[in-house]
Amino acid sequence: MYADRMLTKWLQDLKPRAAAMKDQPVFYRNLEQAMDISRADRSLIVARPRWDDSVLDFTSSDFLSFSRSGRIREAFLEELGRHEEFRLSASGSRVQYGNYDYLIQVEQEIADFHGAEAAYIAHSGFMANAGTVAAVPLPGDAIVYDDAVHASTHEGLKLSLASHQLSFRHNDPDALHEVLSSLKKSHKAFELGTSSILIAVESVYSMDGDICPLEEMVQVAKEVFPLGNAQFIVDEAHSNGVIGPRGAGLVNMLGLEKEIAIRIHMCSKALGSTGGVILCNKTVRARLISNARFAIYSGAPSFPMVASMRAGYRLLENGEAEKGMEKIQTSVRHFLKTITAHPVWDEAVDEGILNIPLAEDYESNEHLTHIVPVLTRPKHEVYLFFHLIINNINAYPISFPVVPKGKSRVRLVFHAHNSLDQAETLANVICEWAQEMLDIEAGKTDNVMPSAARKVYAMKT
Repeated sequence: MYADRMLTKWLQDLKPRAAAMKDQPVFYRNLEQAMDISRADRSLIVARPRWDDSVLDFTSSDFLSFSRSGRIREAFLEELGRHEEFRLSASGSRVQYGNYDYLIQVEQEIADFHGAEAAYIAHSGFMANAGTVAAVPLPGDAIVYDDAVHASTHEGLKLSLASHQLSFRHNDPDALHEVLSSLKKSHKAFELGTSSILIAVESVYSMDGDICPLEEMVQVAKEVFPLGNAQFIVDEAHSNGVIGPRGAGLVNMLGLEKEIAIRIHMCSKALGSTGGVILCNKTVRARLISNARFAIYSGAPSFPMVASMRAGYRLLENGEAEKGMEKIQTSVRHFLKTITAHPVWDEAVDEGILNIPLAEDYESNEHLTHIVPVLTRPKHEVYLFFHLIINNINAYPISFPVVPKGKSRVRLVFHAHNSLDQAETLANVICEWAQEMLDIEAGKTDNVMPSAARKVYAMKT
């Protein structure tokens, strides 16, 4: 059974190692000692084995099921078949031999699909986002970012030449207004337009599953900086393929293509392929080529990589995302309906055992996303994870520092391949765990730890 194999490996990976390395060079002992601190409280992030299709998948990034169904593989092989004489390697960076015609053609096709002037392909969405945040701002500029932006944005901030870096409260246009206004008042260059502000947000937030109020934020930026020196970079990693016309993303859905300077799309999630795409105009693209280290100092994307991206976009162009998008909406709504109607739900929420912020007023919400976080008490996210995996359901626990302290959760990811029965099973199993936790708190059992956790920690490794 997958649960036994995965949990056994997880427990093995959490065993302290530094003490057993006394004969090894101190360099390695120091690393193991640092990791042993995380092993002690079971917070060390480790690689887990891949599960087979018999496990209920509420974790993977295969949102539209293009990979599981084989559709992306078929489209990819067809694309390769149209170019039998392709050269495997780019054999150089974009500023020299790696700037080949096929790559340039596919970039323009992707730009056209999203209604952008230009596009630039990177090896991953992480690289695209971090590299762009690092490369675009000039000395004297500012980067203003939502509290909940992805780790890749923070990596870009570390490398950026921007003189000012400020955050604002998550998804709060008023908070954005306050930060932008403070910059304008305290630095004349922003008021005069001689320095610029790059505003970093996500269309769908990967840990919270909520959607950015982008229209309101665009209006705020225009109001405070009518000269146009405040522009947005929108990370669309989690909207590509699942929101908007043909899965084109939030910006396209809102018709804001002309209002957003930079969009970051990812092909390794809903499209089932690989790589990241930077959508922008020709000015920003030229800045990337001339200043982005990932463009200058690394080999360009290979032909097979670009072909896999083209195959994914061909599926979107042909409307193959539409059914998957509809299935995700239906499954998420059914899950929320089932869990909020369960007899244990109200008490579990009132007692702080769990909570699903997105469940509030979900019926009136026109667009639900594929990400549904189930918030728990600190450390209890692991207990819920154990309960799910022992019931052959995979959904991963998330805790600090990935999310803020006190905001531990199990993040549910819904896909086109999740049936209504699976969504219902998931809701009932979560409520089963919640009831057990309530019973423990009420003293109805002598146990202080739920059954799944007791079983896991009793396993022999």
